[in-house]
Amino acid sequence: MTVTANGREVSLPEPRSLTCFLEDLNLPPRSVVVELNGEAVAPSEFPERMIRSGDRIEIVRIVAGG
Repeated sequence: MTVTANGREVSLPEPRSLTCFLEDLNLPPRSVVVELNGEAVAPSEFPERMIRSGDRIEIVRIVAGG
């Protein structure tokens, strides 16, 4: 299955939750903002939201600073 993440095609062996996908990328779920197919997804929804073939995912890391 193929998805587009931040403009790049990514191959995945099977559908997976956003939480699993972020963990595969070594990104702690609470350190990012995620948009799935143009819709912002709350971190509390990551475990239930499944990524499927053809989905578009945008991931932005949260950085603290001044």
